[in-house]
Amino acid sequence: MTSERTHDYTPGLHGWITHTELSSDNPDATRKWCTDVFRWTFQPAFPSPAGEYHLFAYSEQGGGGIRHTASGEAPGSMPTVHVDDTDQAYQAALAAGAESVGEPHDIMPGVRIALVRAPGGVLFGLSGPTA
Repeated sequence: MTSERTHDYTPGLHGWITHTELSSDNPDATRKWCTDVFRWTFQPAFPSPAGEYHLFAYSEQGGGGIRHTASGEAPGSMPTVHVDDTDQAYQAALAAGAESVGEPHDIMPGVRIALVRAPGGVLFGLSGPTA
């Protein structure tokens, strides 16, 4: 697990994009820009395996995080779709032709994620409750 944070699952949002991860060459500058331009609210940054992670919210149901780009990665964004069961959605995605990028795993109490590349090359996160 990457932090001491926890999250309570929000039912009724299956299929909604509820988290968008932004990879940035300068997360602090991106955070400031998003605050100035969009008025997004941020929680204090916390450590993650990729460095400081900046969680933001733009509504009661949606938000995301900003992290530093990984080596060899271009800055960009990835939508994360809210699912009722991460393992089940992951298996359904693979059966429908997606490629596994990251198997289901818990990232904090209450949150289980997986990463898949859909046909056409689009990267998606899947996020659901822990068991």
